[in-house]
Amino acid sequence: MKANHLSAQHCQPRKGKADAVDASQTAELLQQLPGWKLSDDGKAVAKDFRFDDFHHTLGFIAAVGFMANQQDHHPDLEAGYGHCQLTWSTHDVGGLSMNDFICAARVEALLER
Repeated sequence: MKANHLSAQHCQPRKGKADAVDASQTAELLQQLPGWKLSDDGKAVAKDFRFDDFHHTLGFIAAVGFMANQQDHHPDLEAGYGHCQLTWSTHDVGGLSMNDFICAARVEALLER
């Protein structure tokens, strides 16, 4: 599954272990999302984005927030001057679901525009 295919998908309600993505799926999906890393506990994916200034960082956060609200799937984020780290996980499955990879791919698509 290519990243552009992932970004064309929509998040679905996911609950319980049956909706969790396993380690082999995670590895395959991460290969399609350059710069995204698996957390130490394997329950999240994250990437730190760099920008020229705070203004562009805030614009990025607003765009991600709009997309996240549309998908009803929201990241944790940490931001400062010129950077924003996004972390995706699905609390209802206790780790990663397809929603996390769909949203990571959608973030990449935002930056391509």
